[in-house]
Amino acid sequence: KSGLDPGGAWHAWGMACLKAGNLSSAREKFNRCLKPPMDLNQLNHGSRLVQDVIQYLESTVKPILIADDDYFATLRELEATLRTRSLSLEMMCEGKVQHNSYYQECLFYLHSYGTNLAIISFYMRHDCMREALLHLLNKESPSEVFIEGIFIPSYESGKLHMLENLLETIDPGLESWGVYLIAACKYLQRKNYYHILYELQQFMKDHVRAAMTCIRFFTQGAKSYTELGGRQTWLLKIKDHLKVYLQEVSRSSGRKKMAFTFRKKMSATDVSRHINTVDLQTEVTKFLHRCESSGTSQMTGSSLPTLFGNNNMKMDVACKVMLEGKNIEEGFGIAFRVLQDFQLEATEVYSKVAKQLVKQQKYSEIRQLLKCVNESGVAAKNDGDNIILNCLNEFKNIPAEDLDNLIQDMDSDENKIQAYVMCSKLRSAYLVSVRQEKTRAVQLVQNVRQLAENSGDDVVKAICAQWL
Repeated sequence: KSGLDPGGAWHAWGMACLKAGNLSSAREKFNRCLKPPMDLNQLNHGSRLVQDVIQYLESTVKPILIADDDYFATLRELEATLRTRSLSLEMMCEGKVQHNSYYQECLFYLHSYGTNLAIISFYMRHDCMREALLHLLNKESPSEVFIEGIFIPSYESGKLHMLENLLETIDPGLESWGVYLIAACKYLQRKNYYHILYELQQFMKDHVRAAMTCIRFFTQGAKSYTELGGRQTWLLKIKDHLKVYLQEVSRSSGRKKMAFTFRKKMSATDVSRHINTVDLQTEVTKFLHRCESSGTSQMTGSSLPTLFGNNNMKMDVACKVMLEGKNIEEGFGIAFRVLQDFQLEATEVYSKVAKQLVKQQKYSEIRQLLKCVNESGVAAKNDGDNIILNCLNEFKNIPAEDLDNLIQDMDSDENKIQAYVMCSKLRSAYLVSVRQEKTRAVQLVQNVRQLAENSGDDVVKAICAQWL
């Protein structure tokens, strides 16, 4: 009469029937006020009203109470139970859920009015993980439902191994779980739960991604190569994962198609290249660890370079190896291999090292660097000269004797003249200029005379004028 929504009254009546133990009447009353959700895959447990019903039923685990005169109630109960059974696709787990009519009742309400997440969470609460997984597969629920309803509760309660075993039992190839497992990995990465992630990747036999996680364990937060020296087991693990992956690829290449659709793929060439990188990083780690332990190490950078970074970082590794040994020669071999393997800009690296040596006032070491570069067999004609010119460009205050030694080491007279001019040694520039072929010598001496005039060096200006 008053036009009020009767839903609340039906719900209260249904709850009263439940509390009286009359389950069939309760179903009838709730049928008038409960509605199935629009989207079964929404990430919640359905309406508050349904949750209240489930909560009450779960808290009341006792035999069913039927009034003596309600002969048909037992038949209706039986019919309802059978219907619920068929709904849950023979997925009833052993034990209390199967044999208790209150739990059967929960399943009836969940299947009729609940979301997939609510059903899965119910199974998980009552240790029916297998049923939860089968429901997820049968309903093709999205990966968010798996994360929220199964994965998070599993690792939080320490049942990750149990979950892994069940996934494998239901589908030994894990193919049906691919999309869910990848989603779980992404979730763990977002949360920075790398140890659980690594365990999961090993279970998935996703060796390439597992190797990537090991790289993170090796490099993350390390402040020195002494620290990295203590983490070398991770390098071995990276290699193991990549080798196993190579074996699997070669085994399956004979077959028509490779089944591992959700596991990360990589070409055999790339894998071999990565294995080579790991070997080289192992060598670098041992060398720099030894340098730091013996106290010859001098460089302290803000971040620690490794060969797993970009090209700039790899160049930093090459510089670090050359500068941290007892002398340049000690680390040059490893640095040279780094430059060759990754096809890095060698002259740029050598110039960087030379500039560091000037800062450290190790001028004889620069000459040793030039000797190593020339003996490496791949240096271009002017590489050594360019390294010195780059240094002079930045440092004008090299002691006279060391400066002369460096310039004398240069191959090309043209470069020597350029170097002397850069350091305002115009008399030395003049002396090299006059040794050139006549027409070129005239050009060079004229240039020196002009520079002498500009800088007010009357003596050199007069000598040049006289020669000309």
